Amino acid sequence: MRLRKRKRFFPSCSSLHKVDEDEIYWRHRKEDGKLEWSHNSTHLISQLTQCFSTAMVGSRSWIGGLFHRVNIRQNDKFVDYPLTPLEEERLQRLQERLQVPYDETNPDHQESLKALWKCSFPNVCLKGLISDQWKEMGWQGANPSTDFRGCGIISLENLLFFARKYPASFHKLMLKKDGVRATWEYPFAVAGINISFMLIQMLELCPEGKPRCLPGMNFVKFLGEDEDAFDILFCIAFEMMDAQWLAMHASYMNFNEVLQTTRMQLERELSLEDLNRIQDLPAYNLLYK
Repeated sequence: MRLRKRKRFFPSCSSLHKVDEDEIYWRHRKEDGKLEWSHNSTHLISQLTQCFSTAMVGSRSWIGGLFHRVNIRQNDKFVDYPLTPLEEERLQRLQERLQVPYDETNPDHQESLKALWKCSFPNVCLKGLISDQWKEMGWQGANPSTDFRGCGIISLENLLFFARKYPASFHKLMLKKDGVRATWEYPFAVAGINISFMLIQMLELCPEGKPRCLPGMNFVKFLGEDEDAFDILFCIAFEMMDAQWLAMHASYMNFNEVLQTTRMQLERELSLEDLNRIQDLPAYNLLYK
């Protein structure tokens, strides 16, 4: 395992509404194609810097609230579309999954967390559900359950699916095997939680109703073909995020920028024509078992 320096804290998805007042948006500049921050973005970055310098965890989060919804549509007016009975059923089941909080007293949730450790470090005995060992996987502290607030059990299920379905990709990212890494790397597990939240928001997976954006509409088609489509998309997004991280020579405080760039790239792929299966996404080829 690569040894690397650690920041003391990496804010997770908990209490996401705390930062909604300072929402960041991106826009392309026609003259040179570069991205630039809004005035509110600069204000928010100042707040974040102050938060990190004082090493405060609290309930403040700086990931989920940074996204300005960028929906790729034919026009601003939503055009309704039909769902097959199978698509409707699977979408409803996914929406129900998204509503389940992580419960550290639930034996099933505890077993899932233990299973994640076993998949991650098969030759290392876990001392307990509360242990400093979890920090080696990129959790914020000794108790991973505190990082699930705001995204629920779905983020644990996504990580566990990734570890079981694509173990080679999972360990490559967790152990930071590829490329020239930054001195201050992103914490793997908490980054995964934020990717789960990003996908929920990007695809407009509300508790009820259908996605209204083109990426979300295409995603529902994927669900009709494969009920694991959301979990697979999580794995793809994680690979894309790490590739962006390396390409941008990013470090700890650049995580938001990397995640936003990843979202924009994924939205473009999900808006391509002739997409019927999740395997049709160009970035699917990043995954290997």
